[in-house]
Amino acid sequence: MTAKPPVFATLGCRLNAYETEAMKDLAQQAGVEGAVVVNTCAVTAEAVRKARQEIRRLRRENPDAKLIVTGCAAQTEPETFAKMGEVDLVIGNAEKMQPATWNAMGPDFIGQTEKVQVDDIMSVTETAGHLIDGFGTRSRAYVQVQNGCDHRCTFCIIPYGRGNSRSVPAGVVVDQIRRLVDKGYNEVVLTGVDLTSWGADLPASPKLGDLVMRILKLVPDLPRLRISSIDSIEVDENLMQAIATEPRLMPHLHLSLQHGDDLILKRMKRRHLRDDAIRFAEEARRLRPDMTFGADIIAGFPTETDAHFENSLKLVTECDLTWLHVFPYSKREGTPAAKIPNQVDGNVIKERAARLREAGQAQVEKHLSQQIGQTHRILMENPHMGRTEQFTEVTFKTAQTEGAIVEARILGISGTQLNA
Repeated sequence: MTAKPPVFATLGCRLNAYETEAMKDLAQQAGVEGAVVVNTCAVTAEAVRKARQEIRRLRRENPDAKLIVTGCAAQTEPETFAKMGEVDLVIGNAEKMQPATWNAMGPDFIGQTEKVQVDDIMSVTETAGHLIDGFGTRSRAYVQVQNGCDHRCTFCIIPYGRGNSRSVPAGVVVDQIRRLVDKGYNEVVLTGVDLTSWGADLPASPKLGDLVMRILKLVPDLPRLRISSIDSIEVDENLMQAIATEPRLMPHLHLSLQHGDDLILKRMKRRHLRDDAIRFAEEARRLRPDMTFGADIIAGFPTETDAHFENSLKLVTECDLTWLHVFPYSKREGTPAAKIPNQVDGNVIKERAARLREAGQAQVEKHLSQQIGQTHRILMENPHMGRTEQFTEVTFKTAQTEGAIVEARILGISGTQLNA
């Protein structure tokens, strides 16, 4: 009988998707067969519900498989999944990246393993050494340079799933990016849980800007470097210098803003105020006039009044945000925010989230209309669609080479896409 390769299901963030690729490698090397692995997300209570739903579905489709649950939800509430009859094994976020975990599931292993293998994530001091060369499309690769978070925002469970901040040394990152460029990748995206904290745990405490400058200097053949979500209050001088002087650093930043009202920001235990966010956006755009911003904003955080919410709504235009990720607040047991009295009514939260999304849609439309007639350098993700340096999707009638950077004039708009 032919061996059945493991089935992997990924929920949640880009980092989880990256780590699933690493687990596929580890499982293959260990010779794991006939398993189903669910890599869960814990960012909201809804994410945990979806994980349970996915586990039940996969069990129905794979009645004889060994079903393994891992990821942030497995780390923060292992007992929830251990109680499920469909689940054979629960492994933590540190354990999932260790070869020994997968070797224990290989065909040569004899014996019974404990159902729950989840250690204290706060005791983990290193990032997993397992690097993936080329996860992503054939055009864009993702490189994990950091994991975990040292901050304790009151709404967030993620530090308890990911542990404290750990950084990958710059030399290791540069070597990996060189290999990716040698394989033909035209764009590399740096990813992490709290990217701007990169380097704090390394000798001499370098900053993210130091890493960016080092990559651009030591990998001169890399056409495009992109950084994912950042905390603007932690941005260092070298990163601002790179924004100003390095055309290979893409003019698109996703900001972890969360709210536009100072009192709510304090109750969230954020480290910035609204004026800090506006000042950063203005300065980044002064240094790089074609800069676009994405942002995370939460609607309906406990105690949020209409006036507080209006400040978030105004922030969308005051920072000139283009790509909004709107999160309707949901109570997350185990976080300080869940204990705050004056939780906002669910219908009010929905209505505020809808208004934020409308504001975001108006910003997207404004951005798209400004591109008509302009010439852009577009990285092709497939023969008929690519993205500009600002991460805007562009469609082509004529097939282009996947992975190539194509220069084209923008002729029109279809929905949220540009046409070339």
